[in-house]
Amino acid sequence: MIIFPAIDLKNGQCVRLFKGDMNQATIYNDNPAKQAKEFEDLGFKYLHIVDLDGAIAGDSKNKKSVQQIIKNIKIPVQLGGGIRSISAIEKWLEIGISRVILGTIALENPQIVKEACQKFPGKIVVGIDAKNGFVATQGWVETSKVKAIDLAKKYQDCGVSAIIYTDIARDGTLSGPNLNETQNLARNISIPVIASGGVSNFDDILNIQKLEKDGVVGAIVGRALYDQKIKITDLQKFI
Repeated sequence: MIIFPAIDLKNGQCVRLFKGDMNQATIYNDNPAKQAKEFEDLGFKYLHIVDLDGAIAGDSKNKKSVQQIIKNIKIPVQLGGGIRSISAIEKWLEIGISRVILGTIALENPQIVKEACQKFPGKIVVGIDAKNGFVATQGWVETSKVKAIDLAKKYQDCGVSAIIYTDIARDGTLSGPNLNETQNLARNISIPVIASGGVSNFDDILNIQKLEKDGVVGAIVGRALYDQKIKITDLQKFI
């Protein structure tokens, strides 16, 4: 199982939101590139980045910070937030992003996702952020009437590398991941699933690891790392 340390960017700073609320942002580092290097030096093998401003605006807003991160580390990076066209995907891959995460566009225009999977094999991840089981879009500002599991099923057999499932109600709360919904999603699709939202301690990591048999291949960890609720020594077998 892969542990993905998370860097969420807002106004060029590394922050964590509480339940996806842009007005409840805690700044953890005003130098995202330095933070990324710290994660790499600790032994993490992959980095997860979200451009929060971009997710709401529908266009990348923290490009400079992301570019600085890429230049500062050697480990692969997956990026999401405001990437909603084939041209935008291509630009980020050319810059050095390893995998692009598509969220809002995955709900609004599935054809773009499928086209991207064909054009950039192995490079496309679908991010499904849910409130009470329903897909949220536009940086979590809007909630649709589409169930997360129904959206995930649309991408069976089209080349999506993974689905990141985030329970927004738990994100940034340190209240524990939504294991039941994550497991249910993974069991109903053949696409690998990455768990996100609410990881608070090492026991949560072990509980997510138990879902590997169901198709859960990784976990995204943010606030628990920043607040040192999880010891790096505990993660050694993963990193």
